[in-house]
Amino acid sequence: MKSLLIRLTNGLDEQDISQDERKYVEDFLAKEYLTKNESVYKFNSKYRAGTLGLVQNGTAYLNVIGEYVRDLFIEDVETIKATESDLVIAQRLLGKRGAPSAKIVEVVGRAQTYSVAYIVEKDGKKSLLDLKTDFPAGVEIGIDELNSYEEGDVFKLNNQNFTVMERLGNIKDPLVDEKIVLAHFNKHDEFSEEVLALASSFKEVEPSKYPSRTDLRKLPFCTIDPVTAKDFDDAICYDEENTTLYVAIADVSEYVTPFGAIDNEAIYRSFSIYLPHRSIPMLPRQLSETLCSLQPNVDRLAYVFEIKLNLDSLEVENSKVYEAIIHSQRRFNYEEIDEFFERTLSAKNSSEEKIFDYITKLRVITYALREKRFKVGYNFRSYELEMFIDENSNIVSTSYSEETPSHALIEECMLLANKEAARRFQRGIFRIHEPPSQMKLQNLYQELAGIGMHIDIKKNIKETITEIQKQAEEMNLSSEVDTLIIQSQMQARYAPLNAGHFGLGFEEYTHFTSPIRRYSDLIVHRLLKAIANNDTAEGSYVLRNIESLCISVSEKEREASSIEVEFMARKFARWADEKIGEIFKARITSTDPFFKAELHDEIQGARFFITQNLNAQLFDDVRVSIDKVDIPKAKIYASVVEIIEKDI
Repeated sequence: MKSLLIRLTNGLDEQDISQDERKYVEDFLAKEYLTKNESVYKFNSKYRAGTLGLVQNGTAYLNVIGEYVRDLFIEDVETIKATESDLVIAQRLLGKRGAPSAKIVEVVGRAQTYSVAYIVEKDGKKSLLDLKTDFPAGVEIGIDELNSYEEGDVFKLNNQNFTVMERLGNIKDPLVDEKIVLAHFNKHDEFSEEVLALASSFKEVEPSKYPSRTDLRKLPFCTIDPVTAKDFDDAICYDEENTTLYVAIADVSEYVTPFGAIDNEAIYRSFSIYLPHRSIPMLPRQLSETLCSLQPNVDRLAYVFEIKLNLDSLEVENSKVYEAIIHSQRRFNYEEIDEFFERTLSAKNSSEEKIFDYITKLRVITYALREKRFKVGYNFRSYELEMFIDENSNIVSTSYSEETPSHALIEECMLLANKEAARRFQRGIFRIHEPPSQMKLQNLYQELAGIGMHIDIKKNIKETITEIQKQAEEMNLSSEVDTLIIQSQMQARYAPLNAGHFGLGFEEYTHFTSPIRRYSDLIVHRLLKAIANNDTAEGSYVLRNIESLCISVSEKEREASSIEVEFMARKFARWADEKIGEIFKARITSTDPFFKAELHDEIQGARFFITQNLNAQLFDDVRVSIDKVDIPKAKIYASVVEIIEKDI
């Protein structure tokens, strides 16, 4: 339902309405919520769709979906018996003084279609409670059926028809954690037989069948990825003589065509999800890990940016993008390239000699590009947490990964290609990042002043933040302060029109380089191909529902991130449950609205709610005792037992 409402907000063409959706569209049209202009259905200007938030004392706010506008104030929620997180259609109250307001005309569903509940036994009676809130789940289950389940049994619920969909396991079993986080967003690993059959029907690349593609197989391409990677989206090659960088990207659009079974599933998933022990791919593994993946020593179809660089100005003189065939000569991991930079790894053959030769030159260029970028954009030093779990789904270890020269080299190459892609269209899928609001900046400055920083407001945000980062480095708080700065920023998102990328300092930017794991990149490929071929019909199709697609993909990105974060939180909670009463070193990371600390011990990254703080201040190093763990909610509670004195 939410997807339908978003598309109706932006305009939904009749041919894009599914059979299941048609009854709702016809009903809304009859009630005059919608207008129909030729073949396009759209909400009447009087009406808005959204989710209810902040329901208090009979009032609420309508978080409008499908467009970025102010929330609407709802005065009387109780008369229509709407509750928080309901999906509703509301009529705007025009001409009324004060904040923009509306009244609910219809509740059409729940914003969260799926939820998870578990069996709790109290005073000899069993009940089904929502896992996150401990409120009754809203699903009617008979006493006999309830009693047939064990305490702690976990279920996936459908909130639209208030039914139990499936039993996921028991909350005591660590293996249920993955099922819980996926169930909240109705994610699944398995592909349908139709999708798998289609993915398996493609043959290995036969170059003679692609006479119109540019043959780049003689160029010494290589891939550089994490050691655990299986899906290789991108390969690079640098021609020193012509100062030309080749960025080859898996040509997913050759295999995944609009309206097909694979495309429909890819739209639904929109992103690959990466858990510590495995991935849940956007595309079937026959494509994501094999035919589309730019594996070494095999021919692969690629969509290539050829970028001519001016090494004096560090600007792109010109670029072109085209369909090609490549033959990657080597698959490196980041550690190997870093070892080469450290002179502990040498070439084993002539092919590696060529690659290492241009990698050496490219390192100098990308370092210079990076330094130039940081003059207008930002260098946020926050590190990605890596978790390792055993076969029983329990934590073995955690660590923070730091960016190394090999990471920086690849990042700058990909940024170049993404920027060049964005320059080729005025309407499509841009990756935008708007500047932060003044209110958020003021809150940031106040919080930093509270830890002893002198905040000197410069003539622009860039200079102010740079000065803050210098002070943070002197205080040995670079990562922590950068995290606060990031939290004060707007969230990057996808949009049909360009608004620039504040964080990177780019005037235009998109995502082009990861079509195996991001649906946005696949759409950009289709659009660029349509532009290159002067195919206005295909271009029009790609852009037809682009506003709704951008909103949907942005939402799916947040879902994927939430799943990855929540899974780790559940693993940390199980680890902490075995450590009740033990003392660990941590750092205070938040004081408002709650005191929170992050673990900095043999296990890193766990977040605690602090119940007793001994007057600890933000970023104080402390020792904490784990008091209590709520496994269903994945929350850890601890108290500060000592504030560690800082070395002066």
